[in-house]
Amino acid sequence: MKQKDIITALSHLGNLMLSLGNKKKWNNSLLNINEEMYNDFGTLINSQISYNGWFTKENVSQSIIANANFLNEIELKKWVSNYSYTHRPKNIAIIMAGNIPLVGFHDLLCVLVSGNKAICKLSSNDKTLIPSFINYLFDLLPELKNRIEFTSGTIKKIDAVIATGSDNSLSFFKEYFGKYPYIFRSNRTSVAIIEGSETIDEINKLGHDIFDYFGLGCRNVSHIFFPKGYSLKSFFEGIVGHRNVIYNNKYANNYDYNKAIFLMSKEKLYDNDFVLLRESNELFSPLSMIHYQFYRSKEEVEKYIKDHENKIQIVIGRSHINFGMSQYPKIDDYADGVDVFKWLNDLK
Repeated sequence: MKQKDIITALSHLGNLMLSLGNKKKWNNSLLNINEEMYNDFGTLINSQISYNGWFTKENVSQSIIANANFLNEIELKKWVSNYSYTHRPKNIAIIMAGNIPLVGFHDLLCVLVSGNKAICKLSSNDKTLIPSFINYLFDLLPELKNRIEFTSGTIKKIDAVIATGSDNSLSFFKEYFGKYPYIFRSNRTSVAIIEGSETIDEINKLGHDIFDYFGLGCRNVSHIFFPKGYSLKSFFEGIVGHRNVIYNNKYANNYDYNKAIFLMSKEKLYDNDFVLLRESNELFSPLSMIHYQFYRSKEEVEKYIKDHENKIQIVIGRSHINFGMSQYPKIDDYADGVDVFKWLNDLK
């Protein structure tokens, strides 16, 4: 199977995903799909919340668009030109997380366009979206049925593994898959740096980095650096447009629980009725809470980030990734900084 044929099929999938994510009406001339099947995808998107209370229509649509951005034919060709394509496929197990919709799609994409075979173990929290999109690929390019497999049982006959989970699952990954070449990912989070002259619009965009997907992703900001003397009132005014997160029952339960626990321990909290601010140098914060600290110099911030680099996914700020863009990585923005495509190319 030729790589160019895979890229062509993926670009058609990208068009479908963009149309669905943007809630456009069916157009067969662009999507290679009949109206009934297209509407079935819409129903699937709308029904995700019944399987997973975090997967609102808005969150699913956002993730579909973010992943569709990888599937531009020009970008795909530019990306793969930096790597090689194998004609001796290896069996690559992909153990996917389920914290946000389609979170394992990029790993699957890397395995596919590198010429290998993906054996995917889906999370029970996200088990219908990726297979549905892959079935669309199968209709476009039936040969791909020999390159993508979904399994719910024990994974066997593999050559390497990519596994994403929590810190608790890391020991399990090492025990069962440590004998293979592997990429194991565990808990990470992201931080933001405020300089003090940010506009209300910039802080509002930072709100997306905090609250999109309810803060469940490794690219979500859980820790913020404010310059000494910064008014937290300015921060609260900037993020007020994201207050609707509190109307999600699962988020609200976390908010109520954490508020009660920390107030009982007599910790000082700032509260705007949908998120809690706690001054702390701890990197990870509970869901619905943001940790913050004041800094006197950029060197302080740089040292903190260096000391925690193995647990920080990305940094948001004027000198880093733009505010509001944390959930829209580029195709070569590899999780944990590990170039998956190169790793696949280097497998013996």
